[in-house]
Amino acid sequence: MTELFRTSLFSEHQKLGAKLVPFAGWKMPVQYTSVKDEALAVRNNVGVFDVSHMGEFFIEGTDAVDFVDQLVTNDIATAPIGKAIYSPLCREDGTVVDDLIVYKLAENRIMICVNASNIEKDFSWMQSKHSGFKCSLVNRSNDFSLLAIQGPKSEEILRDIFKDLPAMEYYSVAEMGKFIFARTGYTGEDGFEVFGTHEEIKKLWNDFMERKVTPCGLAARDVLRLEVCYPLYGHELSDSVTPLDAALGWTVKLNKKSFIGKNALAETKPKYKLVKLLVEKGIPREGYKIVNSDHKPIGTVTSGTMSVVLNQGIAFAQVEIANFPKDEVFFVDIRGKFYNTTLTKKAFVTGGHK
Repeated sequence: MTELFRTSLFSEHQKLGAKLVPFAGWKMPVQYTSVKDEALAVRNNVGVFDVSHMGEFFIEGTDAVDFVDQLVTNDIATAPIGKAIYSPLCREDGTVVDDLIVYKLAENRIMICVNASNIEKDFSWMQSKHSGFKCSLVNRSNDFSLLAIQGPKSEEILRDIFKDLPAMEYYSVAEMGKFIFARTGYTGEDGFEVFGTHEEIKKLWNDFMERKVTPCGLAARDVLRLEVCYPLYGHELSDSVTPLDAALGWTVKLNKKSFIGKNALAETKPKYKLVKLLVEKGIPREGYKIVNSDHKPIGTVTSGTMSVVLNQGIAFAQVEIANFPKDEVFFVDIRGKFYNTTLTKKAFVTGGHK
């Protein structure tokens, strides 16, 4: 059996009595107290997540921007310095290798944060496309720990610790001393992700604990991201779908001169439509079938949970466009029983990010 990796904060999670589970090759805290309490702390106050399992790649050199702009579907070339850009990473056929965030640190220096389960896959893919570009590509995932402080009071807490933190807009990035700060997150609330050395992040975690920031686990993170309708790789995104199948057409900038997958994405029509469903009763789970009014299967739940804000089942579902019902009526099959759903166009919960 392969031994699981541990973040630099593993002993801190143990001290707090966290329930630790395997996740993407790591032993990670899934919850500390209750999922509801942790999620509501983020919605109403402030919480912190250890997300040190994520990967960090650095690209530096004359062609750094050109190289990254060629790799991803979103526009990196015209983004200003100090901008964070969310984007899929695609193959030539338009299918998704991963989704990631690109941080434009300087004109010739970029950091990319990737999903923990895809670190090796992503780095190998980027290496295979690196030839001919005058820039270095380095996997520095082992050098960094990463905290995500999220919630309405996150800026107040962070500025109490870092008095000189510059003014930052949503989806921006700034380097200060031994840290890289990004005003990003995966909860829909205002918040920051703080990259630093393992020792510095340990100190920062303890600073947060002294200020009564609620430690939060992966379970709360999943509820929070689904409430605000953020996709997750391995659920809404996978090796078999394109960004167009996952409601990410807005990230595909076909006006760019070129990027990997451009031709395929320009010519391919999506096979699926990602829908947001409020479920009348019960809790929808990944893999449950979506059926139409004739109870014919037309799709699958990609993510489902009980919303702590709405106290109701919510789900992302991938529905076949060829069988998309004109009446837009959907039922979810929960253990052989069909439950009514309400199709919603907006996010289930409106976050409070700046």
